[in-house]
Amino acid sequence: MEVLLIRHAIPIRRELESGIADPELANDGLKQAELMAQYLASEKLHAIYASPMQRAQQTAQPLASIQGLAITTVDGVAEYDKNSNHYVPVEELKAKNDPRWQEMLRGEWTSADETEEEFIKRTVSSIEGIIANHASQRVAIVCHGGVINAYICHVLGLANQRGFFYPNYTSIHRIAAAGSGERSIVTLNETSHLRGSGLPIGLFQK
Repeated sequence: MEVLLIRHAIPIRRELESGIADPELANDGLKQAELMAQYLASEKLHAIYASPMQRAQQTAQPLASIQGLAITTVDGVAEYDKNSNHYVPVEELKAKNDPRWQEMLRGEWTSADETEEEFIKRTVSSIEGIIANHASQRVAIVCHGGVINAYICHVLGLANQRGFFYPNYTSIHRIAAAGSGERSIVTLNETSHLRGSGLPIGLFQK
């Protein structure tokens, strides 16, 4: 079977003194999500899963509409910062050389909710559970950069490295999953749907 890990589109910046930020998509993010859905319109998906976080749910909605599928919410593919009181798009952090950008580069773990090992176990087991339920099918999982990094490191047999690579907003990462347990990376960071759109693509591209 083939699993498509899709990073959410760009959300708004939200920084609270207390509470959970969980931002919704920015206007550019809504457009990114529409273009991603159109790009995948010719590929038959058998199921669409998404993190419970707003930015993932909103990104999955246009895809679900085009494919005529419901969105199945999976708590296990939520990001490590799911209960954080702030979200700042990483491009903004990089542009200002924010200390939080430097923390990301150093791979420092900042979640108070779970350890890095717990996060990896949660995300990998959740994705593997979805795979097990969809033999010979193609499914999409709309999730987050940290989740994608954790699972790709798992497939490659690497110690988890947050920031191992940067998944662009609405990027698609394809993994072939055999019933025998073999996992093969087919593509990383597909963003053809954003080319020429004028929308943000990633850290270095427009």
